[in-house]
Amino acid sequence: MAAVFNVVQVERVSGPWDVSSSSSSSSGSSSRTTVRLGLPSKGRMAEGTLNLLKDCHLSVCKPNPRQYVADITELQNLEVWFQRESDVVRKMLAGDIDLGIVGYDVVAEHGQDNEDLVVVHDQLGFGECHLGLGIPKYGIFENVSSVSDLAAMPQWTSSRPLRIVTGFTYLASRLLKAKGLEHIQLSTADGALEAAPAMGTADAILDLVSSGTTLRENNLKEIEGGTLIKSQGVLVASKRALLKRKGALDVTREMLERLEAHLRAKSQFLLTGNMRGESQEHVAELVLRHTRLSGLQGPTISPVYSLPDAGDGVKVQYYAVAICVHKRQLYDAVNELRKICGSGVLVSPLTYIFDEEPPRWRQLLATLQE
Repeated sequence: MAAVFNVVQVERVSGPWDVSSSSSSSSGSSSRTTVRLGLPSKGRMAEGTLNLLKDCHLSVCKPNPRQYVADITELQNLEVWFQRESDVVRKMLAGDIDLGIVGYDVVAEHGQDNEDLVVVHDQLGFGECHLGLGIPKYGIFENVSSVSDLAAMPQWTSSRPLRIVTGFTYLASRLLKAKGLEHIQLSTADGALEAAPAMGTADAILDLVSSGTTLRENNLKEIEGGTLIKSQGVLVASKRALLKRKGALDVTREMLERLEAHLRAKSQFLLTGNMRGESQEHVAELVLRHTRLSGLQGPTISPVYSLPDAGDGVKVQYYAVAICVHKRQLYDAVNELRKICGSGVLVSPLTYIFDEEPPRWRQLLATLQE
């Protein structure tokens, strides 16, 4: 039986420089000489975005907190525009913004699978959440623990569909049928959705969930198979802008390089310890054969010079071992180094680890050639 969806259709946004767009928007997009980066204007996504950029030494300079336009000194020919997340995506599709940092859920909902949107970096490491179904813990839902259970309930018919309130009507109408839910009625509401089931205006909600605390405090629960998408902060760009806008690809590459190098370094520490040995090769063999320490490509071994008591000139008695380790393995790595006579072990956090070329850059270039 065909699924029943009762929801206002979301108008698809025209692509950038589309002749069907308003003339003023298209004209401004094609004649503009600066690259524009859209950032969230408020909320936890705004805070997470600014913190990440600052950690990458890309500080956003906004002299007046009421202003919507700012700049990043390190990136030339770039304007920063603070907008609502949904407006960042809409204006990117309209050609008014070239790049943006928003939640993936916003890209998926408001981008509506538009081929002009390219996710340049999909794991910025903040704003983690998922879009999931929430149903009451009580009443007819008390023993419902999965989407399969929910779909099999006899209450839902074409004349009495399951009422779901959500702000994600596009994703809901596209993905819920695949979950086996045939009779669905979608509605939208302003403000907190969690009250809708208790008020009797909806049977379930479909909303973003981080810790699940808000659901539990409102006597709601998640169910197995109820997650539609997982989301976190992403760097997204207009494919047309990257191909047509002068400087857009250069700005994107520098941002991507900094983001990838910093996010990779966040999980690593640099260990440096002194070891006695006959030579650099001897120390390297001790480390590689008798520990699980291999670093990025291998340990760096360098001589440590000291003045002997006799004063006969400098002498090498120790070799310094420098190696990168994951933060989860830090204490074990220190102990392994000490077991092979390592001493004076220093631990330093890292800011960047640059590859010869970021894998995501190669992926982006391949996407632009499609």
